[in-house]
Amino acid sequence: MKIEILTIFPDFFRGPLDYGIVRRAREAGLAEIEVHDLRAFAHDRHRTVDDRPFGGGEGMVLKPEPIFECIEALQLAPREQRPSAKQSVILLSAQGRRFDQGVAAELAALEQIVLICGRYEGVDERVAEHLADLELSIGDYVLSGGELGAAVIVDTVTRLIPGAVGNEASTRQESFTTPVAVPAGDGPSSTCESGGLLDYPHYTRPADFRGMAVPEVLISGNHEEIRRWRRGTALRKTLRNRPDLLDRVALNDEDRQLLARITGEDI
Repeated sequence: MKIEILTIFPDFFRGPLDYGIVRRAREAGLAEIEVHDLRAFAHDRHRTVDDRPFGGGEGMVLKPEPIFECIEALQLAPREQRPSAKQSVILLSAQGRRFDQGVAAELAALEQIVLICGRYEGVDERVAEHLADLELSIGDYVLSGGELGAAVIVDTVTRLIPGAVGNEASTRQESFTTPVAVPAGDGPSSTCESGGLLDYPHYTRPADFRGMAVPEVLISGNHEEIRRWRRGTALRKTLRNRPDLLDRVALNDEDRQLLARITGEDI
């Protein structure tokens, strides 16, 4: 996969791209990530990339010219042909669709994505209307710019590229991940797959730390009981922290029984 990042602060990405899974994916040739300085596409002596908004108001707005010229230099397919070319131009914006694990999976299936990092009061709307394929926001809050959002998307998408994570099953068994068919194997499923719920609690050695013991079921060796415990605790944590997710996922009879036990009510 190729990821292009358009920003006025290219040095911001020296850290996020040089550690962990993202770095390993780059070194293995699984992900090629290029950072483009929008000021290189500004042609006045001051390399101006922003200007005052028409109609008045506070703040400055990123100009369209540097962004359009940078995208054109990348020689992407025409906008209407990008889906078939497995390309997407994405504008990071507080007004965008909320980024989640489902969107990450969609992007990971592409061959090239371009992330435009907004700044200041915003980006000239002509970028969203005539250049970008999608506007994305990483949450219902406002950042100083799109660089942090771009770093989040790069990390989330990169780890879904086949081969980027040592144990690919782990990416199917995390919070928010929808179920997929996987071959049966020995031992318990490490999460029973989250199925769109939050992940279950994890423990490691020592089994007893300062009087805080690991749940007995996890060291029992009973794979079926471990599976039920993990599913039950995933449901409990989801009910406590993100009850809205329960309305989005398909619960089976066992899930409903576990929830009834958790809430003390018949469901």
